[in-house]
Amino acid sequence: MPRPRKRRFVQHPPVVTGFLPNSVPPWGRCEVLLTLEGLEALRLSDFEGLDQETAAAKMNVSRQTFGRILAEARRTVAEALVLGKTLHIDGGDFQLPPHSLGRHRRRGGNG
Repeated sequence: MPRPRKRRFVQHPPVVTGFLPNSVPPWGRCEVLLTLEGLEALRLSDFEGLDQETAAAKMNVSRQTFGRILAEARRTVAEALVLGKTLHIDGGDFQLPPHSLGRHRRRGGNG
């Protein structure tokens, strides 16, 4: 029996949930899915410039797992850009880290 999958920490929900090409390719509109943990891996590695070990710790995964998530996210984004596909950002197996859920949010949402 395989080991249960650890939930990956994602710091923030995405600002937008997708991107559309500015024209429809000749073969029609197609869509690819980028998971939220894939977006988080791209953010930490490519946008924040963190090394894989530090980024993996922030996501609560091993460095090897982080590398796999990052490689898949890069492939997905490249496919969307090269083939003119719609990029939809959604889903995955993640949670917000415990320190981002302050007591004031759990009691009533005034903050």
